[in-house]
Amino acid sequence: MRTHVDEIGWARLIERLLYLFPPVVGVGIVGVLRDAEPGVPGLQFALFLVSAFGYTVLTLGLLVAIFFDARRIRRRPRASGNWAPNPWLNAAAALVSAPLAGVVYLARRHRRFGTQPGWSGWWLVVAVSIGTTAFGLATAVIAIVFTIPGLLRASIGLAGAIAFGSFPIAIHQDAAYVCTHGRSWRPNPGLYLGIAFLSLSIPPLQPLVAGYYLLRRRRELGTP
Repeated sequence: MRTHVDEIGWARLIERLLYLFPPVVGVGIVGVLRDAEPGVPGLQFALFLVSAFGYTVLTLGLLVAIFFDARRIRRRPRASGNWAPNPWLNAAAALVSAPLAGVVYLARRHRRFGTQPGWSGWWLVVAVSIGTTAFGLATAVIAIVFTIPGLLRASIGLAGAIAFGSFPIAIHQDAAYVCTHGRSWRPNPGLYLGIAFLSLSIPPLQPLVAGYYLLRRRRELGTP
């Protein structure tokens, strides 16, 4: 028997919750505002609350979303084929490591159901992330050579906000588009989202992955 819970787009919710993890851990606009200290009353306290409780809130939200999505899939064996995700096991995995459990779940879900594509221009954001990273590195070198600490912090913060904050969303969304409209290459959006998350801890990985992805995309669709 279907309920109103089954009508919720749990897969979309899982994606959106995963997109929020980088800002919560201080990557992107949250990190820039924290370092810049613009002097807005209450802003630093609000950012502290986001950092202190945001991860827990997102973890619980992701746990619930994965549980109900897995339960709905398990109740539809004809649609899911031989994949019958255990709701409780996947929810427990989200409790241990929410981002990892989320991207693994999305990658496995994509193999069976695909991922709904959106805007065709997300590759532009991926390309901008490469340029921003290069600009940030060049500015950081200048700041180190001429001993300008403020410029160093600003360059790293700006590069992190644009390149690393938007990169996971852009490459996940664009991979869904390429997978749907491509001819032979079928990039798994969940897999690329996981690699993008990994690049947050290994910064040199981001331009390498972005460059490789754009090259493969050009061969497949002719753009960029």
